[in-house]
Amino acid sequence: MVEEHDQVGRPFQCAGLINPGSMEKVGLEHTALSRIWGARIHGPNGTLVDIGTPNRTRTWSVCRKLFDESVVSQALSAGSSILLNTIPVETSVNNDKVTTTLISEGSEIIVSSRVILGCDGAHSWVRRYHRMGRIRENMIGFQIDVTGYQHEEGKLDMYTGKEIAPGFFSWAIPTGTTTRIGTFSRPDLLGNKSSEETISNLLNHKLWKGRFDGCSEVGRYCGPVPAKPIMNPAKGRIMVFGDAAGLCKPTTGGGIGPGFTHVENSIDLISTIISSDEINSRWTDKKARQIIKPIAKKHDRARALRDAFLTNSTDEELESIFKIWSKPEVLDIIQKYGEIENPIPLGLKMLKDVPEFRNIAMRAANSIIFA
Repeated sequence: MVEEHDQVGRPFQCAGLINPGSMEKVGLEHTALSRIWGARIHGPNGTLVDIGTPNRTRTWSVCRKLFDESVVSQALSAGSSILLNTIPVETSVNNDKVTTTLISEGSEIIVSSRVILGCDGAHSWVRRYHRMGRIRENMIGFQIDVTGYQHEEGKLDMYTGKEIAPGFFSWAIPTGTTTRIGTFSRPDLLGNKSSEETISNLLNHKLWKGRFDGCSEVGRYCGPVPAKPIMNPAKGRIMVFGDAAGLCKPTTGGGIGPGFTHVENSIDLISTIISSDEINSRWTDKKARQIIKPIAKKHDRARALRDAFLTNSTDEELESIFKIWSKPEVLDIIQKYGEIENPIPLGLKMLKDVPEFRNIAMRAANSIIFA
């Protein structure tokens, strides 16, 4: 493993939510700062949708540094090694191997390997160096850590409206003694606003500023959220994963779950490439596309739902949707079918069973069907 920084897990650029399925794969519940079982979701004009029950964990809020360190520790225990303060500067791809020139602690190192697996983030050097395509949807996230936020135990808060998160949402996530307050949107929707301005608008919003009155900022972070997978995640012995492949969810911006799934589904292909002195890159690249395709398809359908109910809605339309969501019978559907990781079943169920959605059903249903 090659890590460009001098420590694992820094810099921190994440809301730090790990879904139960991903947490189960690595068994790192000890890295959690809070167990999240519910959410208070706020419409632009204040309509509240309050969901969740304490007996069902919806997600985990983790110390991302400790989580990353623990995942790396598992890799080291399995036989990996790691170089810190190290960056790649050049590769040479042959039929049977890849030769990579690294700069580590100021010294040049040349290593040979069967594959290069680029898990190197939104600005992936591996993806750019090997001309593997551009991320097709990028959002920008901005977040501050604060003390003194007034939250309900076990619940995160979500806020909507064009002034605080154009086309998307803002959040307040409990993390033990602090709270992560953030927002994300697409650059084209921000217009002349900066991400810092949307956070300021949230903190000073007439409906919710009372919750932030006692807050003191202790940290801030900003970064891209690549949320549309590249079409060709492999090029012979070169492959990319996670943010480097554009795998963040278009609905929440979360990338750990899809990243884990992509890696898990690629293990057989990676093993085949490693064990082969010669490979048919046309075949391996096709297999890599087949592996990422269902993830991309799932993301496209989720994006269609997001656009229909959130991104393409005015504040007035969004508030009317929240009024429907807040009805007891609709809340029951949300409680039963709502999943942060997979919003498709809930979206389809509501389109089918909630008559008030019929006026937007065609737009949303067509988006899902043809995505």
